[in-house]
Amino acid sequence: MVKSLDGKTALVTGASSGIGRSTAFAFAKEGAKTIVSDIDEDGGAETVGMIREIGGECAFVKADVTKPDEVKELILQTIDMYGSLDCAFNNAGLEKELTDPTRRFEESTFQSIIDTNLKSVWLCMKYEIDQMLIQGSGTIVNSSSIAGLNGIPQQPIYVASKHAVAGLTKANAIAYAKQGIRINAVCPGLIATPLMDRIWTSNPEWKAEANNFQPIGRPGQPEEIADAVIWLCSDKASFVVGHMLTIDGGFTAG
Repeated sequence: MVKSLDGKTALVTGASSGIGRSTAFAFAKEGAKTIVSDIDEDGGAETVGMIREIGGECAFVKADVTKPDEVKELILQTIDMYGSLDCAFNNAGLEKELTDPTRRFEESTFQSIIDTNLKSVWLCMKYEIDQMLIQGSGTIVNSSSIAGLNGIPQQPIYVASKHAVAGLTKANAIAYAKQGIRINAVCPGLIATPLMDRIWTSNPEWKAEANNFQPIGRPGQPEEIADAVIWLCSDKASFVVGHMLTIDGGFTAG
């Protein structure tokens, strides 16, 4: 059976757990040779093990995607191992727990969130696009959020970073569409990831309250985001460019 990404090479950052792990696994299921990247080596190794259990071809490359030299090396290693970079999911990110508004944040918190959520996406795109221009084709999906579409008063810096990812996605999508590179983003809503599990363990009342706000009545699953990323990277989305695909169980529909 022909799979939608047979013969392709895919890169996933932030792939040691949650949405990144599920997406790396989904790429492999669709036939892509997959580079699993993260700063968490143990989690990355677990993701690689899961992929190899189903017969997928993959490798782990440790990289701090806030550092230019490490991002450049990540792309070089991808090409050295698999010869091309056809699909990239720039997923690495940082989300602080709900806290006080702007006046309570330290500058170090601001810089950490912006570096991890925005600078990393810009750096990854910079080197991914260079390679895709050489090839004459490629697809990139960035990880934004419903916080990139709306305001959340308890998370002003996170909101700002994800709005910026949306702008970066749209601008580059327009710039490179005629050169065979399609760039889009996903905007997940409340997703049941290890991060959310930790928050809910500390604040169980938030889980019930959050589910009440969801029109669908439950949080999303990482696999549901992964499926959307795979579709955006496939030929079935060949006319989709610069789109912010909202996957939130109806949360932003009201």
